[in-house]
Amino acid sequence: MTQLSQKGKSPSVSGILKGRGILPYLMIAPSILVFAVCYIYPIFYMIYLSFHDWNFISPDKEFIGLKNFSSLFSNPDFIKVMSNTFIYTGSTVVLTISLSLLFALFLNQKGHRFNFTQAAIFSPHITSWVSISFIWLWLMEPNYGVLNWILSLVGIDKLQWLKSPQTALPSLIIIGVWKLIGYDTLILISALQGIPKNVLNAAKLDNAPKHRLLFKIILPMISPTIFFLVVMNTLMNFQVFDTVSIMTQGGPLNSTNSLVYYIYQNGFSYFKMGYASAAGVILLVVLGLLTFIYFKVLNKKVHYS
Repeated sequence: MTQLSQKGKSPSVSGILKGRGILPYLMIAPSILVFAVCYIYPIFYMIYLSFHDWNFISPDKEFIGLKNFSSLFSNPDFIKVMSNTFIYTGSTVVLTISLSLLFALFLNQKGHRFNFTQAAIFSPHITSWVSISFIWLWLMEPNYGVLNWILSLVGIDKLQWLKSPQTALPSLIIIGVWKLIGYDTLILISALQGIPKNVLNAAKLDNAPKHRLLFKIILPMISPTIFFLVVMNTLMNFQVFDTVSIMTQGGPLNSTNSLVYYIYQNGFSYFKMGYASAAGVILLVVLGLLTFIYFKVLNKKVHYS
C-alpha cells in the first residue's frame, strides 16, 4: 500500500522544475531578450522621453515634467488628429465587419464561382499597403482617374477625392475597408462553417424565419469571432500610417492626419522627440483603454460555447 501511494503521488512543481533543469529557460531566453529589447525597453524609454525636451541631435535632455502633455491637449492640430483617428477607426471597423459578414453569408456555399470570389476578395489582404496606396492614387486622380471616369459615365461631377478636405478622409476609409474586408470575410466564413449542422437543420425544420435564424442562432454562435475581429481591426486601424504617409501626408488642411503619422512628423521631421513621445504615450493609453472597454462591455455580449 505504501508503494502504491508513493507511485500515485503527483510530483510537486518544484520537483518538476528541478527535473527539467535550466535548459528550457535557456532555450526561451533569446526570444525573451529580443522581446525585451525591441518592445519593452522602447515603451519605457518613450515614457521617459515624454517628460523631457529633446531635439534628437543633442545628447542633453531637459526635464520639463508634464509640459509636453499640456502642449498636446492645448494644440488644435492634435485635437483634429485625434478626431480624424477616431473617425477613421470607427468608420472602417463598422463598415469592414458589416460588409464582411454580408459577403461571408453569401459566399458560405460550395461551388467554383464561390471559391473564385473568395480568392478575389482575399487578394487585397496579401498586397502591401504601399502597393495599394499607389494603385488608389491612380484610381482617385481627379482629372484622369478611373473612378472619376466611371462617375462621368453616369452624369456625376468629378470628385477631388484626396485633394479636398471633405472627401480625403472618406477616401482613405474606402481604401482601408477594401484592404481589410477579404481577411475578415475569410475568418467569418470559417466561423460559419463551424456552426453545427444539426442546429441549423433543426431551425429549418421548425420553419424559423431567416432573420430569426440570423439573429438568434448564427450571430450568437459566431460572436467570439466577431469580437476578435472588432478588437484586432480597432488596434490596427488606430495605428494607420502607410496610406496617410504615401497618399496625403496628413493633408489637405490636416484633414487626414492620423495619430501615428503625427508622432512621426514631430519626431523625425520637426525633431521634437519629447513631444512626439508624449503623443506616443497617449496612443498607448488610448489603445489600452479601448481594449479594456471592449473586454468589459462587448465581451458580455459574446456567447462562448
